Amino acid sequence: MADLAPAIAVRDLEVRFGEVQALASVSFDFSGASLGLLGPNGAGKSTLIKTLLGLIRADAGEARVLGRDCRREAIEIRRRVGYVPERDCHIPGMIAVDYVTLGGELAGMPREAAIERAHEMIRFCGLGEARYRPVDGYSAGMRQRIKLAQALVHDPDLILLDEPTNGLDPEGRLVFLDVLRELHRRKGIRIVLSSHLLRDVEYVCDEVVVMRAGKVVRHEGIEDLKAMSDRNWLVRVRGDEARFLVALAEQGCQHQRSGKDLLAVDTPAPGSGPIVAAAAAAEVQLRHLAKREISFEDAIMTTLQEGEA
Repeated sequence: MADLAPAIAVRDLEVRFGEVQALASVSFDFSGASLGLLGPNGAGKSTLIKTLLGLIRADAGEARVLGRDCRREAIEIRRRVGYVPERDCHIPGMIAVDYVTLGGELAGMPREAAIERAHEMIRFCGLGEARYRPVDGYSAGMRQRIKLAQALVHDPDLILLDEPTNGLDPEGRLVFLDVLRELHRRKGIRIVLSSHLLRDVEYVCDEVVVMRAGKVVRHEGIEDLKAMSDRNWLVRVRGDEARFLVALAEQGCQHQRSGKDLLAVDTPAPGSGPIVAAAAAAEVQLRHLAKREISFEDAIMTTLQEGEA
């Protein structure tokens, strides 16, 4: 059961790097189990994560993580949050168990507790047999999992991951994602997964924040996002269908056949108005008009296109 207070609460957050507006009036709450941050390169996902951790100072607005202010209480936030950065951050020559133990000690754990917890998290991440090997000899997938173990060693309430499956082969990627799916179920840890890989987010997360050019263009549950697009419709008409299709094209709609007598119609803007107008122009009767469920990828592409408008 999710806590009543949001794990993350962001209000009108702005970050600038000189003349570049990296985040522009970003606002959302996250109170659930798993959140995906989606958007193209340069959308502001990594900047948002680093701002939530207090590694980047916001120019305006407010952000709170686990009830703490990201400006004034960044150290306390990092004691309760795990972070898996996009780039490798291991120390050359250091064996895995020492690397994870060090992460625990830096978070304030006594050394003996950190060692015990390091072994536990390394096993949880599927690296028990490689715990005494140097991290710089690990494969790409193993390095990602040891970063995850290090982020979990201090028993955080929330973990932030920035493009964690970049460069992984299909098998290594699936292993890593399966570990993430277990985090909340087995350990009660909330997850924020930043990625440009839509399938990864769909596999792990329950809800998604879609970003473009430093702005949030949509925040919704994944199932709701797929099921409730206002630009995707199933249509059946009675009358001259060929004439109706011409009228749809004149309204800027696209269509394809969906079953024997149904049309899948995409409108150029949210709402069924263009379909109704086409039916009136073609003098056909609308016998069926309903929103259609679309794939997650199609829903995200539609959202990003709307964000450009």
